[in-house]
Amino acid sequence: MTFLAVPGPFDFALSTERFRVFGVDFATAWHEGGLHRVIDGREVRIEASPGGVDVEPEADVRHLLGFPFDLEAFYDWARDDDVLRHVVVRLRGFRPPLMPEPFEMLVGSITAQQVSLFSATAIRNRMIERFGERHDVAWGFPTRDRLARAADGELVAVGFSRRKEEYVLGLARSDLDVDALRDLPDDEVRARIVALRGLGEWTAEWFLARHLARPHAWPWGDLALRKAVADLYGGLDVREARTRFHPFENLAAHYLLLAQRIP
Repeated sequence: MTFLAVPGPFDFALSTERFRVFGVDFATAWHEGGLHRVIDGREVRIEASPGGVDVEPEADVRHLLGFPFDLEAFYDWARDDDVLRHVVVRLRGFRPPLMPEPFEMLVGSITAQQVSLFSATAIRNRMIERFGERHDVAWGFPTRDRLARAADGELVAVGFSRRKEEYVLGLARSDLDVDALRDLPDDEVRARIVALRGLGEWTAEWFLARHLARPHAWPWGDLALRKAVADLYGGLDVREARTRFHPFENLAAHYLLLAQRIP
């Protein structure tokens, strides 16, 4: 078992909440107090430890645990916001987890379009069972090549709509280099994602937020974020709110969403 120090502050329970609240996530599974994830073909277990986490076997989980975020700078900035200054005290140590794999992030976003996250998790789990690789607790997410070879109707059989199946297969079979997106500026990332059928601004913005950890990502099209902003800021429009949270739009979005889930 390897100890990994996590940049403080860090609250393991808050930071892994999203992997429990919407149901069991087969690809990032919470089990008996630890998080299980298949990394480089091996199942890894992550547990809380004073000052960080214990990882068994040794693996790079820094991106998954949200290391790119500068929480202290965000907290300093949030002191001047009437709402967030209270939210960051209550949720101190919440380090938003990041999706390590870009293809998985995009497929997950397609799954979540226009359905609840509970439904999206259930549908995605059935896809993982059908096309992924079973380990002890967690499953390896289906590879791009495997999904590209799926026959028409196979994704529909596990709960996808016909249109969402077309979007996933189109993405898997496209020439989009998803790994190269990390080297591009935000606007170019958005442009390349929305150029694919079925991938709109909502998907592009969450990709910037939850995979690339870009500080100015603001998923304004998210209904839950729209409600959180309106509820906590007296009806403020989510599009207008973007400038209010600059230069920490991404972290503000994550903290406002969690504040709504944990009253």
